[in-house]
Amino acid sequence: MRRRNFIAGLVSTTATWPLAGRAQQPMPVVGFINAGSADGSAARAAAFRKGLNETGYVEGQNVTVEYHWLEGHYDRLPALVTDLVRRGVAVIATPANTLAALAAKAATATIPIVFGVAEDPIRLGLVASLARPGGNVTGINFFTTEVTAKALRHDLVPKAVRIAVLVNPANAATAEPTLRDVQEAAPIIGLKTQILNATTIGEIDAAFATFARERPDALFVVPDGFFYSRRGQFATLTAVNKIPAAYWDRDIVAAGGLMSYGTDIADAIRQVGVYTGKILKGAGPADLPVLQSTKFEFAINLQTARALGIEVPQNVLSIADEVIE
Repeated sequence: MRRRNFIAGLVSTTATWPLAGRAQQPMPVVGFINAGSADGSAARAAAFRKGLNETGYVEGQNVTVEYHWLEGHYDRLPALVTDLVRRGVAVIATPANTLAALAAKAATATIPIVFGVAEDPIRLGLVASLARPGGNVTGINFFTTEVTAKALRHDLVPKAVRIAVLVNPANAATAEPTLRDVQEAAPIIGLKTQILNATTIGEIDAAFATFARERPDALFVVPDGFFYSRRGQFATLTAVNKIPAAYWDRDIVAAGGLMSYGTDIADAIRQVGVYTGKILKGAGPADLPVLQSTKFEFAINLQTARALGIEVPQNVLSIADEVIE
C-alpha cells in the first residue's frame, strides 16, 4: 500500500512539472515607443493592444508591453533604443513614429521592428521592398505626408489667402517631406504660406501669439505625435484666437479641431499590434509584407465651425466621412 501511494504521489508530482516550467517562463517584452505623452496618447496604446489581442496576446497575461513616451523629446531616442537592444526585448514597436523606426533600425539588425510611418518606407531605407521587406523590419505606411494637398483644402474658408503652417522641426523625418508637399501644393490652390516652428508646449503658445498678431486666414498643423498629444491645447488656442485649423487626424477634430483629412491612424496602429503578435508567435519580419492604409477620413466639427462663424457648405458636408456635432 505504501509503495502504491508512493508511486501515485510520484506520478502526480511529475505530471505537474511541465506546467510549472511553463508558468515560470518569462513573458516576452515588447518595447513600445510613442512621440507623445501617456495621457495624451492613451488611444494609441489602446489600438496597439487591440491588435495584440487579435493574435491571442493579452498584456500582463502572456506579454509585457513597456511604454516609452517621448513627450516630444526626440533626442531621447538613441539612448532609449540602445537600452531596449541591450536588454534584448522580443519586439520593438514604433507605431506612428518614423524617427523611432529609423533609430531602432540603426541600433539592431536582429531584434524584430514593427513600424507605422507616414512616409515611403523604401525611400526611408527601412525595407528593401513592400512585398519582401527583408531584414528585421516591417510594418505599415499610412500615407500622412502624401495627402497634404487634400488636407490643405480650403472649401471651409474659401477666401483664405495666407495660411500659417506649424511644424515640429525635431521630427525632421516627417516635417521635411510634409513641408515640401505644402510648398508645392499651396501655390496651386492659391495659398501663400508662413512656416512657424514649435517643439515644446511653450513654443506652441508662442506660435499662437504670432498668429494673434499677424492674423493668418487659416492654420495647417503638420503631422506629429507630440502635436497629437497636445490636441486639447490646439483646440483651446484656435478657439481663443478664432483661427480655422486643418489637421491630419480625426481625434484632433473630436477634441475641438475644425477639420482633418488623413488615414485611419488608429487602425494602422492596431495593425502594428497584429504584426507584433504574429512575430511573437514565430513569424519573421522579412516574411510579413509592408501594409498600406486604404481607409481615408475627412472629418468636420460643426460646433467648432459655428464658433468660428463658418457656414459649412452642403456639398462639403456630403463628402465628409464624419461630422461631429
